[in-house]
Amino acid sequence: MTVETEPTDSLALANRLRPVLLQLARNLRRETHALGITGGQASILGAIHGHPGIGVNALAAQEGMAAASISGHIDRLEDAGLVERERAGSGDRRRVGLRVTRSGARALEGIRKRRTAWLAQRLESLDPAELERIAAAVDGLARIPEAPR
Repeated sequence: MTVETEPTDSLALANRLRPVLLQLARNLRRETHALGITGGQASILGAIHGHPGIGVNALAAQEGMAAASISGHIDRLEDAGLVERERAGSGDRRRVGLRVTRSGARALEGIRKRRTAWLAQRLESLDPAELERIAAAVDGLARIPEAPR
């Protein structure tokens, strides 16, 4: 594998990086299918796990989806026993919070393990110099979503 020595141009780099990230994301999403969960459902399950008691509207806003659309996903996750709805104690009785069940937490752990194993197996096939370059790039890649526009 050759490394480009030309100055880094943001647009050129984005054009090279985007398809790689999309392919990686596709492959990692496929690892959820063996557990009977779609990639989108896994994302929603993870979001609920990270924000126990979150409401449907707040979850929809966080995930960038319409509330009606996310409700269908939540219904399927609830039918599968992965998520439960609970009424708020005092205050607005109409408010329903979402929580991941024990089965949902086990499913999330299974997803994480499968995805990590898939990625680790692919990384093992790379030479040490490639691994070092990838390791050095992780911090910068992690800052991309929060970078100002």
